[in-house]
Amino acid sequence: MKGILFIVATPIGNLEDITLRALKILKEVDAIAAEDTRQTLKLLNHFEISKPLISYHRHNEDVKSNILIEKLNNGENIALVSDAGTPGICDPGEEVIEKAIEEKINVVPIPGACAMINALIASGIDTKEFNFLGFLPLNKKLRKEKLREIENSNKTIILYEAPHKMKNTLEDLRKILENRKVVLARELTKIHEEFLRENISTLLEKIDDLKGEMILIIEGKKEKEILNNKLNELTLEKHYKYYEEQGLEKKEIIKRIAKDRNVNKNEIYMKFI
Repeated sequence: MKGILFIVATPIGNLEDITLRALKILKEVDAIAAEDTRQTLKLLNHFEISKPLISYHRHNEDVKSNILIEKLNNGENIALVSDAGTPGICDPGEEVIEKAIEEKINVVPIPGACAMINALIASGIDTKEFNFLGFLPLNKKLRKEKLREIENSNKTIILYEAPHKMKNTLEDLRKILENRKVVLARELTKIHEEFLRENISTLLEKIDDLKGEMILIIEGKKEKEILNNKLNELTLEKHYKYYEEQGLEKKEIIKRIAKDRNVNKNEIYMKFI
């Protein structure tokens, strides 16, 4: 009989955030696969749990995935944990999970803390629809594509970023976001937990003094902004026709086109004399 792969969420800061079920599973499994065994050992020692640890991280995932799958096929139950939070999200856990499913091994999630969700629910930014983009790519072309996706999205965007890279990321975002709301969540559930609800320019002034784990929540593009962008891509004639079909008078149409395109209304008026 095959074993079970438990995907166990662990605290992202405050150790009291671990669930009773997570503790039960960690005590019962045959082994624990950990992204950083030193970090996981601190957690296990705190709760007086003693289990064999298997190092499983981004640089050994190919080899260790096969070892874990072999153990699972031999009937061992294994708990997969990350440094903090929910495994499989922006960490190497996703590979062994995929392989386990291919091998018809039962994969059981043990829910708990998740940094991006906690950052989102306390951000004050729309939670109805959101896109989690993880870490922005370092490759210039791919990064440019992701920034364009952020610029045009009408959904809330969630980003992870390393503290030493956050300044560059904010600089890139300042060029495209204009006055959209952003919230920087820092050190969630820890002593210095902080939510910075500022414009990007103000955040850039503070970022040099900030340390710790960081998550950025970005307000989605408003429907009005999306409509304006679409209208501004039209020719002036088609832009005029759009408002004309709504039954507006010439004077009002010219006024709206000028506002949409951020130009003087006399400039638009001269086009339609």
